[in-house]
Formats: sequence, C-alpha cells, structure tokens
Amino acid sequence: MKSLSISTSFDSGAIEVLQIDAAHDIQLRIRPDTAAEFAQWFHFCLHGAAGQDVTLRFMNASECAYPKGWEGYRVVASEDRHHWSRIDTSYDGAVLTARVTPRGNAMYFAYFEPYSYEHHLDLLASAAASPLVTVQRLGATVQGRDMTLLHIADRQSLLAAEDKKKVWVIARQHPGETMAEWFIEGFLERLLDADDSVSRTLLQRCEFYVVPHMNPDGAVLGNLRTNAAGANLNREWAAPSMERSPEVYLVRDAMEAAGLDMCLDVHGDEALPCNFVAGSEGTPRYTPRIAELEEDFKAAWMRACPDFQDTLNYGRVAAGQANLALATNWIAQRFGCLALTVEMPFKDNANLPDPVVGWSGHRSKKLGASVLQPLLQWSV
Repeated sequence: MKSLSISTSFDSGAIEVLQIDAAHDIQLRIRPDTAAEFAQWFHFCLHGAAGQDVTLRFMNASECAYPKGWEGYRVVASEDRHHWSRIDTSYDGAVLTARVTPRGNAMYFAYFEPYSYEHHLDLLASAAASPLVTVQRLGATVQGRDMTLLHIADRQSLLAAEDKKKVWVIARQHPGETMAEWFIEGFLERLLDADDSVSRTLLQRCEFYVVPHMNPDGAVLGNLRTNAAGANLNREWAAPSMERSPEVYLVRDAMEAAGLDMCLDVHGDEALPCNFVAGSEGTPRYTPRIAELEEDFKAAWMRACPDFQDTLNYGRVAAGQANLALATNWIAQRFGCLALTVEMPFKDNANLPDPVVGWSGHRSKKLGASVLQPLLQWSV
C-alpha cells in the first residue's frame, strides 16, 4: 500500500496536518490567514489513497471564523481540478467530517471551487481581446501583483461618454470567496457578447468599470478574508493606505477619477444558503429614491433569475448605523448612488438545490450573466 501524504504547495493551498497514519482517520487543522486570525478556507491534495475509504476530520471547525457555516455544508472535491463535486460531510458542533473513496492517487479538496491566479490572468487576457475593453493597471498590491481595472465601453455609441452612466463591479475583496470571480467571468462573457441584445443595449447607455479581483495576494496565499498585510479590505474603505490596503486605495482613486453611478460589490456568504443583496439603508445619504431603486433592482433580478431571492438576507441596518468602512456603504455615501453587496452561498441555493455540486463556479457564472437584466432596467 502506498503511503499517504497531503500537499498544499500550490496557488491557494492551505491546511495543517495533525495526523495521517491511516486513510480512515486523517486529522486536519484549518489554518488562519497568513497575517490574521480568520480561519475557514482550505485547499489541499491527498496523495496515495486510491480505492481506500477516506475520512477527513477538520478538528478545529468549531473554532473557525464562521462555525455556523459548517451546518449543512459539504466539502468540494476533484480528481482533475476542473470538475468539482460535493462529498459526504457532517458537522457535530465541534469537528467537521468528510468521507470519500478516491478513484485515483491524487484528489483535491477545497472549501469552495478554487479560482486560481492563472485563471484570473486568463480572464483578463480573454476580456482584453474585445475591442470594447481597455485594460488599465492601477498599481500594485502589497506583494507587487497587478491591480487591474477593465474599462468597457462602446465608443461607437450615439450617446456621448459623459452622458453615459458609470457602472462599477468589483469582486473578491475576500480572497476565499472564489464564487465572486466566477460571477465576474459569467458577467463579462455576456457583457462582451456582440450577439446579446441586452448587453448591446446596456453598452449604449453605460460604461462599465470592472475589477475582477480585489485581493490577488490573499488568494494566492490561501487566505479567507485578508490581504498580505492582514487587512480585511472590506473594512478599509473609509481610510485606506498604500502600506496596509493599496488595493482599496487604488480602486477608490480610480472611482473618484472616472465617476460612479452604480456599484455591485460581489461576495460569498458562509452561513446563508441563498443568493441575495445587501443595500446601503444605514448611510446618511440614503433616500426614498435609492430605496425605490433597490427594490426595483431586486424585483427585476428575481424575474430574470430564480436563483436570486429577497426573503432570506441580513436584515436592514438602522438609519445612521451603517459602517462606512464597508465598500457598499462608503460608495453609496460618497457618490449618493445605488450600491449593493451581492452575496452567494458557500453551501447551496436551498430553493434550487443541486445534490451533486451544490452552489458552484458554473452556477455563479450563470448568476453573473443574469444580473445584466436588472441592470438594463436600472439604466433606463
């Protein structure tokens, strides 16, 4: 029998091995982010277990950042790193246990379907092939990776650029929320489809500014929520710095330069098994007009895509109680506009469950494509 081993020396790899004496009892520890205490993301490869009944026990599950996230959760696994499916998983309030019988001698496991840095670069290159897209390097992350903005505009439009609405879409402030960049991939594919009448009409009315990946350092490091300096980027918008949070600093500057009429900030949620949005109702500049725009946008999205709902969500923040360090709140307050945080599940959409894959990268792409429909209604 081949000896068992676990490796993490690859993009977003993260786990600590406590015991691996036998396939039926592999004990693991989910490690915290590299410069912070958030622990929930894992991504690793198990070698040498072909044909064996494997039991993976995550011993510190109850001590992680979001222990409620393990209730109803199932680990994702893949043998080819392209097709990911859910495996038998249970949580007893202390330990998360997953069971599977690998067919081959290398099987990958992750908290959610990964979106690698190479995949991110491929996404940028694919978008750049469109004549509608201008790629702009805003600057560098803490570790020197590119912060990239995609400016998407139909320069043949009859409407002058200064008269078009400026729509911003940013994603993956929290690097472990990989569904956010899958969402962006689906969004871009549809927006850049010359045969899609919705995208063509939108580009007559709007210019788009898309940051597909706000936190490339954190993603490569295998972090859940923070960048290489330990900053939770979605708590940095009130006062970012080039030392601690250059990613936010650079994007905020670009927003000031280009202008902004509407923003979507795309995320994933550990606990809630659904797709929903959070608004800016707690900000001082929140008005009945913005409230109406929010309700219209949500209603239009529900009509366009049954995967989106507005029953289960975070609830409403009291007037004047918004945390202005969050992107959606800072943007809504600064620009007096509609700004929404999009949340997708790490688990599944309980309204339309998939017993094989749960919520997945492919389903995130479909949701990203569907958001063009409510954007079209908003743009009128």
